[in-house]
Amino acid sequence: MPYEFERTQRIAVLGGGPGGYEAAIAGAQLGAEVTLVERTGVGGSAVLTDVVPSKTLIATAEAANAAGEAADLGVQFFTRNSDGRAVRPEVAVNLGEVNRRLLLLARQQSEDIKSQLIKAGVRIVAGDGRLDGPNRLVVSTGKGKARKDFDEIEADTLVVAVGARPRQLPTAKPDGERIFTWTQLYSLEEVPEHMIVVGSGVTGAEFASAYLALGAKVSLVSSRDQVLPNEDADAARVIENVFRRNGMDVLNKSRADKVERTNDGVRVTLSDGRTVEGSHCLMAVGSVPNTAGIGLEEAGVQLTESGHIRVNRVARTSMPSIYAAGDCSDFLPLASVASMQGRTAVYHAMGDAVAPTELRNVSSNIFTQPEVATVGWSQKQIEEGIAQGDIYKLPLASNPRAKMMGIKDGFVKIFARTGSGTVIGGVIVAPKASDLILPISLAVEHRLTVDQLARAFSVYPSLSASVTDAARAMHIVG
Repeated sequence: MPYEFERTQRIAVLGGGPGGYEAAIAGAQLGAEVTLVERTGVGGSAVLTDVVPSKTLIATAEAANAAGEAADLGVQFFTRNSDGRAVRPEVAVNLGEVNRRLLLLARQQSEDIKSQLIKAGVRIVAGDGRLDGPNRLVVSTGKGKARKDFDEIEADTLVVAVGARPRQLPTAKPDGERIFTWTQLYSLEEVPEHMIVVGSGVTGAEFASAYLALGAKVSLVSSRDQVLPNEDADAARVIENVFRRNGMDVLNKSRADKVERTNDGVRVTLSDGRTVEGSHCLMAVGSVPNTAGIGLEEAGVQLTESGHIRVNRVARTSMPSIYAAGDCSDFLPLASVASMQGRTAVYHAMGDAVAPTELRNVSSNIFTQPEVATVGWSQKQIEEGIAQGDIYKLPLASNPRAKMMGIKDGFVKIFARTGSGTVIGGVIVAPKASDLILPISLAVEHRLTVDQLARAFSVYPSLSASVTDAARAMHIVG
């Protein structure tokens, strides 16, 4: 009897965002035959309309803010007028040029990912895909909205990574001119005179912070008691205080009922009858998964009431051959988590070694000024008795490097298991907190104690020294 070679495993990925392209690359590296279906562009909304462009805008806002605050460090900018007298120039932001640059960077990032996929041997199909059972994708291809050509893709494993889109309210329809979702802002040619941001969660706070630094008047409409209602209370308090000190109008306990165009701007009507008028409005009221109408339920995939795909810690759905990654799943909606889910899904499907994703170890960051980074258990969970831990908070203003840089706001907070001193979480509010959180993330991931964390050598002077200083203050006597 002749020897029969085992057939190459076939993987089809629906959606080219972080979860999708990471799954495709992982599959190709393990020797699978991989097809990636994407309708708009490789990289998905994370690269083309969300994370990459928004964080590029925020980087520009940080540069503008740094220029404005340079005088506090003794750096002064002057030009000379016709009389030879020194005149302080204004810091001007060319928003049209900023937006053209960030969209170019997004396209370049998309092309880089596409090249990486092709080099790895992934077949890329441009079109709208839907599931036709647990082992097949049907893709409508061709050009334009009326795609009439079809491609059927058979697969042993399907990975669904279709992402999410901004939630829209029927009483506040975005038009891309005065009323925007966060994907539509990049058509603006000038800094808005008065930007009203509806929603004080992560997205709303980030854009409110950015446009304030770019020179716009900003009003932030928050339905809760404070901005960033789901974050560490101390961190949210610092951010709100900075917002107010820098001139932002923060409207807490104010729900927006309606947003409408006026002759030269917008009017936001609040639930208590008050109105706020501005030049533009950003709606940042959450997102909706792109799971409707793509054959998931017909294929036996369970969804939550919100339309998200139910997955376990290896990104597997209720159907053994179907996995889901990213914002369309009911996991944490972060690009880093989507990437990890995509890789984990493929490793699990192909029988490779896999570590189930532990949400408790995921670090996240809010790109306000200053930033807010978190990992592990929260102070609220400790106070409610869900986790047992001690809490230590070190103000950043006591750090020598922070003093040199003129940093007055922020802190490092560490949570350690009572008794053992094992690091179980932390919060950092600081410039570039997204970088500073890494040692605490490593401690959480590898179950290091505060004494082990404190024994690491931090540079003097450095902001990261506040991490080891805080850990040292929690020394376990033994």
